[in-house]
Amino acid sequence: MKIAIIGTGNLGKSIAKGLIVNNAITSLFLTKREVNTLENFKGYKNVQITSNNKEAVKNSDILIFAVQPKHFEEILSEIKPLLTEKHIIISTITGFLIPKIEKIIGKDKFIIRAMPNTAIAVGKSMTCLCANKEGEKRINIAIAIFNRLGNSIAIPETQMQAATVVCASGIAFWMRLIRATTQAAIQLGFDAKEAQELAMFTSEGAASLLIANGKHPEEEIDKVTTPQGCTITGLNQMEQKGLSAALIQGMVASFTKINSIKEEQI
Repeated sequence: MKIAIIGTGNLGKSIAKGLIVNNAITSLFLTKREVNTLENFKGYKNVQITSNNKEAVKNSDILIFAVQPKHFEEILSEIKPLLTEKHIIISTITGFLIPKIEKIIGKDKFIIRAMPNTAIAVGKSMTCLCANKEGEKRINIAIAIFNRLGNSIAIPETQMQAATVVCASGIAFWMRLIRATTQAAIQLGFDAKEAQELAMFTSEGAASLLIANGKHPEEEIDKVTTPQGCTITGLNQMEQKGLSAALIQGMVASFTKINSIKEEQI
C-alpha cells in the first residue's frame, strides 16, 4: 500500500513505526514542517521524509492525517486539487467531523475517521473507525491497515467521542493503574524495576485472558477469589475506597470535556 502520513507528530510517528514494523507498506511518505524531528526514520526502505504535503499526496493512495485540528482545514484545502478517485482520506483528528471534511473536499471522496491510540507503535492499538457513505466502500481497507497494528472496529460517528475517551485517553488511564500497582509492589518489598515488571505483565495477562476466552471479567475474578481470602479482601477495600466509581467518573468527566471542545470548534 502507498501510504502518506500528513503531520508526523507523536501519533503520526507511532502509526509510522507500526506500519514499518508490521511491513504494511509499499511506500510511506512522512510529512512535517520540521523534518529534522523525523531523523529516526531515515534509512528505512521505501520511507520518504518531506515537508511537502503535495508531494506526499501525489505519490500515495492512502492519506492518514495526524495534524493539529487548527491546521487541518488549511491542509485539506491545499491538497484538494490533487485528490483523485484513488485516494482514501483517513483522519485521526479528534472532533473534526466527517460533514466538515466533506464540506471542504466534497462528499464524493472516500472519507474515514480513525481513532487509534499510541499502542499502535507496538502493534497493540484499539482503533475505532467510521466513514461517510463513499468511505464505507473502502472501510475494509482501513480495517485491514489498523488490524495489522492491533485491533479495530467500525462504529457510527456519533460514538467516536466516547471511543476517544475509552481507547485513546484510556491508554493514560491504564498507565496510571499500572503505576499505582507498581507503587504498591515497591511498598510490599520489590525494587522499582521488579515492581514495574510485575505490574506490566500481570495487566497484560489479565487482558490476554479476556481476549482469548471472551469471558466477562467477573468470571476470571471468581477463579482467584476464595472465601475470606486475600484477593477478595483487597478487592473489597479497593471498592470501599471508590476504585470503580473513580474510574467511571473520570471517564465521564473526560467525555464531558471532549464534547465541550467539539462545541467550541463548531
